Amino acid sequence: MEMPQPDGYIFDLDENVTRTSVSYKNRFGITIAADLYLSKEFDASQEHPAIVIGAPYGSVKEQGPGVYAQNLAKRGFVSLTFDPSFTGESGGEARNISSPEVFTEDFSAAVDYLGTRPFVDRARIGGIGMCGSGGFLLSAAQVDPRIKAVATVVMYDISRIARYGLGDSVTDEARGGMLAGIAEQRYADFESGEPVAMPAGDGDNPVAREFAEFYATPRGFHPNSKPFTLSSGPSFMNFPLLSYIDAISPRPVLFVVGETAHSRYFSEAAYERAAEPKEFHVVPGAGHVDLYDKTDLIPFDKLDEFFHKNLA
Repeated sequence: MEMPQPDGYIFDLDENVTRTSVSYKNRFGITIAADLYLSKEFDASQEHPAIVIGAPYGSVKEQGPGVYAQNLAKRGFVSLTFDPSFTGESGGEARNISSPEVFTEDFSAAVDYLGTRPFVDRARIGGIGMCGSGGFLLSAAQVDPRIKAVATVVMYDISRIARYGLGDSVTDEARGGMLAGIAEQRYADFESGEPVAMPAGDGDNPVAREFAEFYATPRGFHPNSKPFTLSSGPSFMNFPLLSYIDAISPRPVLFVVGETAHSRYFSEAAYERAAEPKEFHVVPGAGHVDLYDKTDLIPFDKLDEFFHKNLA
């Protein structure tokens, strides 16, 4: 069904593209709010290839995913991006919970929607996962053969982050202390009925500053982009997202990284574990957040080539 068009997109809608707000339910019965992008020259009487684009961890469809969706729509793809369950305009209670199973399911639910549109060839559906959603898309593709081609962009493996921290820096002792603190916080959350959000990153940390330069400034700010609840973290420790990444083969996987991205090691590790066919594409001079919205750096030509070849 159609919904009122939300405000606050961080980019201008291209004059050659249309954007329609749509919704559908995932396997858990949660209503997903999504945006469908089509070229204005789109011929609805024909079946077209389609791509679902997942948001960076904590982001919403009005941010980076929409930048990708409209650029791919101009290149002839039916493009869909969505707010993950519990976030943005999508349903689900409590709000801003992070769930590896549900976020993985959200990709398959997007395929459900796209594959039942008369103008989509359900044998030609691919996906792009940005940052944290790269891990969720890979996890979905491990068990959903309808996803015919997978691309990740500056991927984060949130399950690895949860257990080992950024740069695999968390010791067993520190992890135990963190889990003890979260366990106590659950009592407080239960009594208050309002789960506490994860604390803001250290402003003196270069990675935290990089994210703040996007999310806390007009460049990338959106009021629906909020931190997840503190008690969400342990679920990822019990849900390694990429355990069966080799099972995606013989469907192709493309890993896109920024040359200087702090997250590059996630994609390098996943690339090593993935089976052929696979590609690793480095964007010269790009960091992590650069590939959220900087259209002069995002390798749209490479993505276009990859999907046209593999969704032919």
